[in-house]
Amino acid sequence: MPNVKKRMQSYRIKDLNCDDYVIDQSLPRQHDLRMTHKNAGRMNQSQIIQVANHNECSQIALTIKFENMAEQWFEEYAELNHRDTTLQRERNLCKRTYLAIGHMFLDEITTRDIQLFINDLAKYGVNMDNGKPLSYKTVRHHLSFVSDVFEYAIRMDIINYNPCLKVIVPKNIQNRSPKDNEKRIYTKDQARKFLELLSEAPTMYRVYFTLCMFTGCRRAELLGLEWKDFNYEKQTVHIVRTSNYSKWKGMYTDKPKTKRSNRIIALPAEVLELVKKFKKERDVYIVHMGKFWSETERLFTTPDGRPMHANTPYSWLKHFCNKNNFPFYGIHSFRHFFASIEIAAGIDPVTVAAVLGHSTPQTTLTIYSHYFQEARIKAEKAISELIGIKDVPNPSELRDNEKQTLSLLRELNNEGQDAAIAMIADLVSQGRYNLREKE
Repeated sequence: MPNVKKRMQSYRIKDLNCDDYVIDQSLPRQHDLRMTHKNAGRMNQSQIIQVANHNECSQIALTIKFENMAEQWFEEYAELNHRDTTLQRERNLCKRTYLAIGHMFLDEITTRDIQLFINDLAKYGVNMDNGKPLSYKTVRHHLSFVSDVFEYAIRMDIINYNPCLKVIVPKNIQNRSPKDNEKRIYTKDQARKFLELLSEAPTMYRVYFTLCMFTGCRRAELLGLEWKDFNYEKQTVHIVRTSNYSKWKGMYTDKPKTKRSNRIIALPAEVLELVKKFKKERDVYIVHMGKFWSETERLFTTPDGRPMHANTPYSWLKHFCNKNNFPFYGIHSFRHFFASIEIAAGIDPVTVAAVLGHSTPQTTLTIYSHYFQEARIKAEKAISELIGIKDVPNPSELRDNEKQTLSLLRELNNEGQDAAIAMIADLVSQGRYNLREKE
């Protein structure tokens, strides 16, 4: 505890480091003119404690450099709470961060220091591979890492303020084109073309990327699949594990990203037939390999049966696309494609989130908000055009779902218009009605 002495109109505080602080006794009385002498004394004592605590924090911060605090954060928090893939990314952020502010004491680091560091990351030459600025996402990761370290220091009562709170990530990063905000997704025609090209590929990769397109699974989730995860009777696949790689562990098995990522996904019969074909080929291959085969139940392996490296599908796909003069958007683009098809078909956000394995439907709405808006506009436009239709086509030329819609339209002149409109909206949202093209 600090040594406190009352003076004429103030208090003198001497802390453990022999630093003096003075608290003005008149401040509490200015705060409330009706405050009694006793209350004023209590208010002064509170001020004394606050200043003493602030001083103790400042003295601790004076002795800890950012790099030491970051390593303490890794040991006491990150390694106990973060996934290995997240830890690896955070470790990769250390090099540039430590060079910039690692040598500085915590209480010396200001908002401006961090702002200058973040701005430097957005300049040419920072990326040693291509001489360009770092990507917008990578710059944000650096800021998040620094902020997490300061937040931990606050929780440990080492500092009182996080200087990252007012830092702004430059939006106009020089290597960031306006289209970077838009997810690159294959169209339906491109998807058909891709599957056509894929029919000539080795069965293992054909199965992997077919599952990518028809399940929307993450890369690591597919690499973790085993034969027992497929239920041919119910035509489903169970996502229950992931296969990942880190520099410290090598290849390792982990649980899915979130609790909701442990899920069951329905599969078309054609996809399951392809999986069965792959299983037969694998059984023959295992017999051929004999003792050189590493016993495993995984679908996707190296030639000797070890788990496939996490980067192998990406490298193979890039080579495959270049060889066939086909656009390369990365593996995750198949997940976006699957989500866009589900949304366009009128599937509700809760169901889409469950299939994708998102922790909450809000995550799905945030990532794919643009596609949900397009689907809603399409439905509203369809209803408007249907209600305002004048030239009624011949019923014999209509499909069954269009005949149903036509009968609903005729009900609009009778009672129950709201019910008819609701039924039309339901048809459109489910993707069960397509507007006839006007001549």
